[in-house]
Amino acid sequence: MTKNHTTQLSSLKKSVAPYEKNDRKASIRQLINTLGPLVILWYGAYFSLSVSYWLTLLFAIPAAGFVIRTFIICHDCCHGSFFKSRKANDIIGTITGVLTLVPYQQWRRSHSIHHATSSNLDKRGIGDIWIMTVDEYVAASRWKRLSYRIYRNPLVMFGLGPIAIFLIQYRFNAKGARRKERMNTYLTNVSIAALYGVLIWAIGWQAFLLVQLPVVFVSGVLGIWLFYVQHQFEDSYFENEEEWSYVMAAVEGSSYYKLPRLLQWITGNIGFHHVHHLSPKVPNYNLEKAHNATPPLQKATTITIGTSLKAIHFRLWDEENKGFVSFKEMKSRLRNPQEKGEALKVQTPRLQRVE
Repeated sequence: MTKNHTTQLSSLKKSVAPYEKNDRKASIRQLINTLGPLVILWYGAYFSLSVSYWLTLLFAIPAAGFVIRTFIICHDCCHGSFFKSRKANDIIGTITGVLTLVPYQQWRRSHSIHHATSSNLDKRGIGDIWIMTVDEYVAASRWKRLSYRIYRNPLVMFGLGPIAIFLIQYRFNAKGARRKERMNTYLTNVSIAALYGVLIWAIGWQAFLLVQLPVVFVSGVLGIWLFYVQHQFEDSYFENEEEWSYVMAAVEGSSYYKLPRLLQWITGNIGFHHVHHLSPKVPNYNLEKAHNATPPLQKATTITIGTSLKAIHFRLWDEENKGFVSFKEMKSRLRNPQEKGEALKVQTPRLQRVE
């Protein structure tokens, strides 16, 4: 990376600074147009149980979309960008965390680490999806390879993932969590139990499960998918500590997920992920404005729903070729290195050790 290139990228943070200011009225409007439809759709799903469960699912799926939108509010509160007041952010963040099954303080800590270390190969592990490099996979034990393959299987990641993360993992404190974080997790769990208890008392446990389970599952799948594709795409950016750059990680290591307008609104503009990583203080309702007002940001890697599906096959990061490879490509390299020619041998010499 040239010095001029680094200077140009660093100046981008100054360019988006005017959009970091939140608007209390806009934040309140978003609370209303998010939580209101969520409650209405949830009730509609329950009411439709007496008609047809297919109709219930037609209500539950958009309700799951509004759960995602609710989480974006929680997410902004974690960054202190939704309200000017830290107390207001903490209160609204905790409430929206209860509705989305996310412990606010716990997630705020892990997510801040994610922002500080995103795309840094030497600082993976907290707030990230597990990514192994080609060389790490080659050097790993058979059991670790198997564990990684299971973890990266789409059925596991997007099928069991929502259950494992939102229903189990987030119910427990992380090792070494401070008292404030631990107490917030306890408060979140108790609040979820109380809310669910009231709903079960009011409509019965069977009706509650028939409505809430698809809402939780679909929103969980969508949430994991959004996080996955916004950092794992063609031409992504990963570097070791000595070469890593925060600005480069934001602009080149985070995608612009160009969604249809309705989906963009439902997902709280989180598709402008490159802008968000560049400046987490920009509230979600200003992300598109910052993107449109800053020409260099418009050159970020753009993915669509169609092109993002390629990410399902991305499994390992190839440090030598600066891109993701599938397990199939890795298998081919391990078994038939000659197929890649002498150039590949020079680029990835450590692959030959496992032959």
